[in-house]
Amino acid sequence: MQCVVDSSAALAWVLPGEATAATEKLLTAVGEVGALAPGLWPLETANVLWQAERRGRITLAERTQALAILAELPIQIDERTAALAFGATSALASGRGLTIYDACYLELALRLSLPLASLDNDLCQAALAAGVRLILLSEAAC
Repeated sequence: MQCVVDSSAALAWVLPGEATAATEKLLTAVGEVGALAPGLWPLETANVLWQAERRGRITLAERTQALAILAELPIQIDERTAALAFGATSALASGRGLTIYDACYLELALRLSLPLASLDNDLCQAALAAGVRLILLSEAAC
């Protein structure tokens, strides 16, 4: 089954020490059936990896490898993210107490009636409250 995958889930696949059995299972599933992400996902994910390199957590070679791994995954980027930012996404953010960034993931999951894969506690709580099914990646996140 496809899902909406957020940056926190994807980063667990490529950052040292972040992977768990649940995130590895999700990676296998995404490799087999694909996933969806809002237009923000590549920017947010690449930025976190750049910040990790800048702070000395990973090397340039590790960042380059991580970006290549993520680019090869069958993750379809939603083209409507920006068009919905000033309307549905902003309303969802204010109504659920989320950042606009997190609300992008929730909006996409709601719009497409897909489960959400995330390690972000606030996003998981908002998704549950909105009736979105979660793919459990961490007990702490949900």
